Amino acid sequence: FGNQIRQQLLSQNKIRLYRNEDLSRYVNYIGRRLANVSTRPNLPYRFEIVDNPQVNAFATMGGFIYLHTGLITTAANEAELASVIAHEIGHVAARHSQKQIRQQAITQGLLTAAGLDQANVVQLGVTLALSLPNSRQDEYEADALGLEMLYSAGYAPRAMVDFMQKLARVGGSTPTLFSTHPDGRDRAIALDQKIPR
Repeated sequence: FGNQIRQQLLSQNKIRLYRNEDLSRYVNYIGRRLANVSTRPNLPYRFEIVDNPQVNAFATMGGFIYLHTGLITTAANEAELASVIAHEIGHVAARHSQKQIRQQAITQGLLTAAGLDQANVVQLGVTLALSLPNSRQDEYEADALGLEMLYSAGYAPRAMVDFMQKLARVGGSTPTLFSTHPDGRDRAIALDQKIPR
């Protein structure tokens, strides 16, 4: 379904991809390094850059991970960028999209005895990718999985805390990331407690 969700995001002009081979290669290098140490290393992950100045990132079914250009330019170093990619891989590894799609389908009365219509899955996937916040529990789980990946891949785990604190400090304009990824300060504190001194 990830590929179909991607096609819909593009054809409905919900996202515009940023075309830069060097940057794509770099993001994919980081993504593969992290995915290889994830709990689901065999998924065919795909890391794409969205041409959007907002500080945001999201993941959809099938290992598709999207990073906004605004997020990439806000990261001070590779480890900070890797921390966001690791968090999004955490959502994929924990199958959060599938869980959310199922919950939405039940809420909207789309789930029948036969299951869920393929078109509905894709449309819900598109909607969830762009607008629905993840639950607090899912966020903490993705953070914990991401922190493990960062550490296992050889990145400084502290970068995840630093980046989250940086976003929480952004005055006035709340980063878009926090509309779909709530509680930045609380999450930074929880993560900090998991890092060995």
